[in-house]
Amino acid sequence: GKTGSGRMSSESQENQQRRERLRKLALETIDLNKDPYFMRNHLGTYECKLCLTIHTNEGNYLAHTQGKRHQQNIARRLAKDAFEGAGPQAANAVNKANRPKTAKVGRPGYRVTKQMDPETKQHSLLFLIDYPEIEEGLQPRHRFMSAYEQRVEPADRNYQYIIVAAEPYENIAFKVPNREIDTAAAKFFTNWDRENLTFTLQIHFKPKSDGMAPPPPPPGA
Repeated sequence: GKTGSGRMSSESQENQQRRERLRKLALETIDLNKDPYFMRNHLGTYECKLCLTIHTNEGNYLAHTQGKRHQQNIARRLAKDAFEGAGPQAANAVNKANRPKTAKVGRPGYRVTKQMDPETKQHSLLFLIDYPEIEEGLQPRHRFMSAYEQRVEPADRNYQYIIVAAEPYENIAFKVPNREIDTAAAKFFTNWDRENLTFTLQIHFKPKSDGMAPPPPPPGA
C-alpha cells in the first residue's frame, strides 16, 4: 500500500507543479489590469465582478477565468450586449471606432426630478441631461450597472447605477435604489431632443411586493 500512496503523492506534486507553472505563465502573459471583471477589493482579495466570486490571489482568479462558469457568463454577457447594441448603439460603436479621440469637455448639466404616479403609487425618476457640445451625429447612451461592477465606492447591494455617456463629455452616473425597474412602454421612456440637445430618461420602479396580487384594472381601462 505504501508504494501506491507514494506514487499518488508524486503525481499530486507533479499536478501541483504543473498548475503553478501554468499560473506563472498566465500571470506573465495576461494583463489583469485590462480585464474588465477583475477587481482588487479593500480586504486584499480579488473579485470577479461578472460571477461575483472572491479569490485569494491572482493565480486563483486566472484559474477561475478558464472555468466553465466564467466562460458561460462571458458568453451570456456578449449575447446580451449584442442584443442591446443591435440598434443605434451599434452604429455609434462603429462611428466611435473610426473617429479620432477627442478631448473631454467635463460633465454635462442635468436635472433629476422625483415623482409618484397618483394611480399606481409607483415612484419614478426623471433625468434631463444637457449636451450642447455633443459630437455631431451622436446621441447619448445609457446602461444600468450593479453596485458590484463599479470601483468608485464600496459595493452596496441596496443601490444600482445608471450610466449615461456621450462624447466628448465625461460619463455620469446616477445612484438609484436597487429595485426592479418597470420596463412597460409607458413606464420606461428615453428621448433625444436633437434641436435642444437634451437627453430625457424616465424610469418607474415596480411597486414593492406586499405579498398581495395587484387589483384587476377596472372594466374598459
